[in-house]
Amino acid sequence: LFAVGNALALVMPALQTAPAALFWRRVAQRTLLIFAIGLLLNASPFVRWDAAGELVPRSWDTLRLMGVLQRIALCFGAAAAIVWLAGRRGALIASGLLLLGYWAACVALGAPGDAYSLQGWFGTALDRALLGEGHLYRGEGLPFDPEGLASTPPAIAQVLLGWWVGERVRRGPVDPALLRGLVLWGVALVLLAGLWHQAMPINKKIWTSSYVLLTTGLAMGLLALAIWLIEMRRRPLEMAGWVRFFEVFGRNPLFIFVLSGLVPRGLALLRWPAGLDERGQVLWTSPLPWVHQHVFAGIGSDPRLGSLLYALAHLGLYALLAWWLDRRRIYIRV
Repeated sequence: LFAVGNALALVMPALQTAPAALFWRRVAQRTLLIFAIGLLLNASPFVRWDAAGELVPRSWDTLRLMGVLQRIALCFGAAAAIVWLAGRRGALIASGLLLLGYWAACVALGAPGDAYSLQGWFGTALDRALLGEGHLYRGEGLPFDPEGLASTPPAIAQVLLGWWVGERVRRGPVDPALLRGLVLWGVALVLLAGLWHQAMPINKKIWTSSYVLLTTGLAMGLLALAIWLIEMRRRPLEMAGWVRFFEVFGRNPLFIFVLSGLVPRGLALLRWPAGLDERGQVLWTSPLPWVHQHVFAGIGSDPRLGSLLYALAHLGLYALLAWWLDRRRIYIRV
């Protein structure tokens, strides 16, 4: 989300020179398109194996409505609107109000003494009421969505902070003073996050305001380091070979992200028997679990090593694809 804000700083000058009607149409179209792609990704591959071993259409009653792309879409649209309406100073004030307002909502509406657990957090009940219990993420043991509507305001604030930093870098000049400013502000935000943690715990799952400050501060430090390594040392970008690994992902980020979600879902439809469980029921496997079990799981005595190598190999395949697309100047954008 910080990077989304950085990118917004690069496109807003062109958007702000457009007529108001064109600006709102472009922002709305991009917001709706990214949201729709995320929703379709959640719905894919549109069929599933049932208990009887038959392929049946997936149930739309349990389709998760929110997700990473949906959050990015809503935060992009809201941040672009705030920047358009409030300007540079107003956007910074708005980010502060969103963080403080979210803190106040957690305290006032959460369970007394337990406002930041998944059960006590006010957003769990709010998202259930607004989205429906069947349409929430279920990976936490209870209906709860880490990208739900309730925790979207502090995420919008993070995009605005990313925009503010990106705007500062865009305006330049790129000099030691810029780097000192990024580092000092980053350290200040990390320290403030630590202080705020005493009252509002740093919690990624519910995107607390202290978590926003911590991750924004760290991102500012990494951005300063990247600027120093790539630009301040005055090395040509093509000579910094390690940069290419990250750059090719950045040239087709949405396509690679969507593909990384579609491929496992599609391959999971290809399955075959892998033995019986203790009750005599057929155990099934599919390509990706089979590769992990038979190629990576036995590496080393610690199972985490095989898991890590499997993940790196998976990432490497997408890096090769991203590199191939970049070499042929194929860029898939929305």
